[in-house]
Amino acid sequence: MNSFQFFDVILFGLLAGFIAFRLYTVLGRRTGHERTRNDELRMPDGASLNPKPPAKDNVVTLPDRSPPAGAGAAVQGPLARALMDIKLADRSFDTERFLSGARAAYEMVVTAFARGERDTLRPLLSDDVFHTFERAIKQREAKKERVEFTFLSLKSARVASAEVKDQTAEISVSFESEVMHAGYDSSGVLIEGDAKTPHQVTEVWTFARNLRSNDPNWILVSTDSGN
Repeated sequence: MNSFQFFDVILFGLLAGFIAFRLYTVLGRRTGHERTRNDELRMPDGASLNPKPPAKDNVVTLPDRSPPAGAGAAVQGPLARALMDIKLADRSFDTERFLSGARAAYEMVVTAFARGERDTLRPLLSDDVFHTFERAIKQREAKKERVEFTFLSLKSARVASAEVKDQTAEISVSFESEVMHAGYDSSGVLIEGDAKTPHQVTEVWTFARNLRSNDPNWILVSTDSGN
């Protein structure tokens, strides 16, 4: 009886050893270099779990929304209210679009006046302003004076004042420009300006438009020195 018990112990011992050996061959043994849970989550060298894209990728540059110099959006107080009155009377009115047109008109008018181009001036000016400009042109022509004029740049153009009177809107714009201007008499002697030195000009021009009119154009109704 004891011999059978001894045999059973040996048999179970052999089975246990065999099972242990099989586990060893299948799972392997620990060498100290096994991957832990933390190791499995670790990214390769130089990488991270949430890498940030390069600065140039997926970056959209937003347009600059800051108002340009002289922008209507930048004005406040009575001037802002006056511009709003114009907008309420004429839904198509936009301050920046008006200023863009005023800038173009300014350069066109001063250049045409220096050259004596009446046909260019006529549709841009009120009757009073046109007659004033025409008299000056006639005087130059009578004296056989010559003008050399170059419009260099428009430094700034900003709304100085605005108002609505009897359905007529008036907006005054302060211009700062740089020009080359030289006037010569009939014999070619310099009598005005300087042919080599740029001249800084500051003026305030007032434009008007009948808000009831279908004509969207503004005309120049007065000029004044900004000094």
